[in-house]
Amino acid sequence: MERPRGEERAGRRAVDGAVRWCRIEGSPVKPLLRAAGRPRVAWADATTTLVAGGVAATVSAEGPDRFEHVRERAEAVFAGLEVPLDLPEAARPRLYGGFAFHEGHADPGPGATWEGYPGALFVLPAVQLSLANGHGWLTTAATGPDAAARAERRLERWRDRLAALPDLGAVGPPGVADSRPTPSLAGWRRQVTDATASVRRGDLRKVVLAQSLEVDLADELDVVDTLDRLSDTYPGCFRFLVEPERGGAFFGATPERLVSLEGRTVQTEALAGSTGRGDTPAEDEWLASELRDSEKDVHEHELVADAVRDQLAPLAASIRTGTRTVRRLATVQHLRTPMQATLTRDEHVLTLVEALHPTPAVGGLPPDEALRTIRETEAFDRGWYAAPVGWFDAAGDGTFGVAIRSALARRDAATLFAGAGIVADSDPDSEWDELQLKYRPVMDELE
Repeated sequence: MERPRGEERAGRRAVDGAVRWCRIEGSPVKPLLRAAGRPRVAWADATTTLVAGGVAATVSAEGPDRFEHVRERAEAVFAGLEVPLDLPEAARPRLYGGFAFHEGHADPGPGATWEGYPGALFVLPAVQLSLANGHGWLTTAATGPDAAARAERRLERWRDRLAALPDLGAVGPPGVADSRPTPSLAGWRRQVTDATASVRRGDLRKVVLAQSLEVDLADELDVVDTLDRLSDTYPGCFRFLVEPERGGAFFGATPERLVSLEGRTVQTEALAGSTGRGDTPAEDEWLASELRDSEKDVHEHELVADAVRDQLAPLAASIRTGTRTVRRLATVQHLRTPMQATLTRDEHVLTLVEALHPTPAVGGLPPDEALRTIRETEAFDRGWYAAPVGWFDAAGDGTFGVAIRSALARRDAATLFAGAGIVADSDPDSEWDELQLKYRPVMDELE
């Protein structure tokens, strides 16, 4: 049975917004992103590309109830939209954004690394380009007085504008002048040694410790061009961009799906356990075989898979676990177990996001002790790193990735992030090497 749209669930409300749409030829992704005003957002996977800019409505929240507050405020936004009956499913309006890793995070204010990023932030864009299955749609939205007329004028203006805008081509990487990790190698060794001691004492089963890498760029970063290069190199990953009205641009190419919801069908996965890529096919296969047979990596992976199943169980009528395989990316290989669940009743995707975040792949076990250890150990602000980022629609369907393989960039500087799962037999130097592998997806596009 078709799920009710957000406006039907929310009951009768005054219409204070409007949506308009048209088909569009070509795929002017870069021209739209370059021409759009802030905020700008993008989301792409193997089959769909979504890019958008400007703002028709904003939803934000902070604190431990941020998931619920976003859900409630979003339903009010969607309920007030006049949506054409012939609107294609692919062109539907969406709210794009994400959450901070820790529930206590707040926008730190001007000059801070995470300026402009509160505990949760979602944007209904003024203009959205959707590409899927060889077709394209342009969707505009407006709220407030004369919303329908303004949305129509916006559609006509952007349709003409995109037809006239040139694709300026590739700008190229800005180059890296210098970089500084936090913590240093000596500090990392101390942190991992302390964490493994906690695991052996039984205080923890696993904890994911992260590092930040401050990068000085030789030239100003073009985030649109960088995202385009990430899409060429990592077409099977979720590529994302969140650039709020102020502050830096958060972007990346994450291999890890937190959750997708369509109707009552849930897709998620366990992704944990890592190794590098080989220089030859034989070496590559040897590394994959070592990963499959690694007691430490398989143990870490199974902790994640078991926890994801446990977190889904209260909401699911059934959970089906696929075969564990090796996921090969350009610079790293991971153990991956896909999962699919059927919900017992209709749920909003944010209910699942709240239930699953943080998975042990980016947090640890037990969750509360792992989060306490992370807060007390890490010497930098995770902000939105390793947190849920994605989109949802009026029906409560949507897709969220885990914001790893990511960076926050501002003009000629960037902060990259990487983490490693620490268990009882983790070796600090091996985990350090793993961090460097995980920087490569973004660093390769900067150098």
